Amino acid sequence: MKKSLFFIVLIALIISIIIISNKRQSSSAETHSLYVSAEGDDHNKGTKAHPFKTFQKASEEATKGTTVFIRGGTYKEALKIKHSGTSTSPIVFRPYKKERVILDGSDIPEKEEETALVKIQDKSYITIQGLEICNLSTSLTNQIPMGVYIAGEGTGIKLLFNKVHHIGTTGQDGNAHGIAVYGTKEITNLTIKENLLEHLTLGSSESLALNGNVSNFSVSNNTVRYSDNIGIDLIGYEGTAKKHDYVRNGKIENNIVHHISSYGNPAYGEDYAAGGIYIDGGHHLTVNNNVVYKSDIGIEATSEHKGKDAQDITISYNTLYNNDYTGISIGGYDKKRGGTKNSLITHNVLYKNDLKELGGGQLLLQYNTKGNKIENNVFSASSSGIFISNDFKENKNNHLSRNVYDSRIGEDAIWTWKKKEVYSLSQFKRLTNSDAKSIFTNPHYKDEKGFNFSLKKGTKADLLIH
Repeated sequence: MKKSLFFIVLIALIISIIIISNKRQSSSAETHSLYVSAEGDDHNKGTKAHPFKTFQKASEEATKGTTVFIRGGTYKEALKIKHSGTSTSPIVFRPYKKERVILDGSDIPEKEEETALVKIQDKSYITIQGLEICNLSTSLTNQIPMGVYIAGEGTGIKLLFNKVHHIGTTGQDGNAHGIAVYGTKEITNLTIKENLLEHLTLGSSESLALNGNVSNFSVSNNTVRYSDNIGIDLIGYEGTAKKHDYVRNGKIENNIVHHISSYGNPAYGEDYAAGGIYIDGGHHLTVNNNVVYKSDIGIEATSEHKGKDAQDITISYNTLYNNDYTGISIGGYDKKRGGTKNSLITHNVLYKNDLKELGGGQLLLQYNTKGNKIENNVFSASSSGIFISNDFKENKNNHLSRNVYDSRIGEDAIWTWKKKEVYSLSQFKRLTNSDAKSIFTNPHYKDEKGFNFSLKKGTKADLLIH
């Protein structure tokens, strides 16, 4: 009898614990759905059968745990986020099923101010997913059109599977962005993944920019193309934030960037100055497994601000080919800039960059480079013949090791180090007192014509690199 009573009490206790646990889980991860339709009415309840009409109404009603499902159609209004979610109950704006949702800015009036089709300011735990954001432009100098603008402070913001296109400025000295993140206070735990940015007219600004106090982020699996200034930019020291005014502790991985050029952009004239991926004063960043081609510069890491550096940058496993000026560039472009220090360039393929024969070669070391390691890379020169170009003497403690230089260029090979030009790898080794284990050989790419630059197994190049 006592045993039976004990088991009854035990079972009742277990059931009570399960009920309490379920209640806690449901309260900590609240979920709720709202609907928006171009055919809706803001006096409706926001249900699937009776949707709201405007983003403004949906944003006012969307609190933590709300998913706003947007029915297919073209919406001639901007989306401004009004509330924050929580880590367990974010606010999500996304299309209903696979319907095409277009935020079209063509009717938004020109004003001398920042103008964004999606704006998230001082909010956290927001997801913007699967939207097409387009057709916002200006001729005014002081209006800054942006597809998505994240500003102030926040955490847990995600931009996923969006398409941003035809955002631009034609204003003299104008600026525009596809996606811009400005951390005036700290923005952290940011995810920008699998978005497409294209056909952007940017003036002096960038396609996708993170600026100021931004940390612990991921920019991955995006495609950025057909735009007239920098593709992906990680920026510091512009006065955006009072504290920690530099982007840091982030990963830029698995992105494809192509057809990025400032040539013909009124802000740059006939300069080939736009990087596919640009680190401008960032710290502790990993740029890994990206592909950049048919752009001005593949990847650049430096600081535009005198006395400041891009530092502790890892540039690894990237493929950089057929870019007009250079494959990878480090150091300031003149003596009024900062530099690059304590960074690692490793396991990259730099193939036939410097197509315009501008002297950038495959790897360009500019002003104020110090303590950087360049190892296990494969270099194939273009018709310029230049593997490494370094026309500044402010080059200190940079070390090269175990690199492969494509021998098919033959006697046209050129290396420059601290303004001295040499024409063989043995001369370069003596000049740099470095690169002792590097080789001059055919790399034997698996499928050069198909732009597969993996190395055939068992070749000299493969054995050295791997």
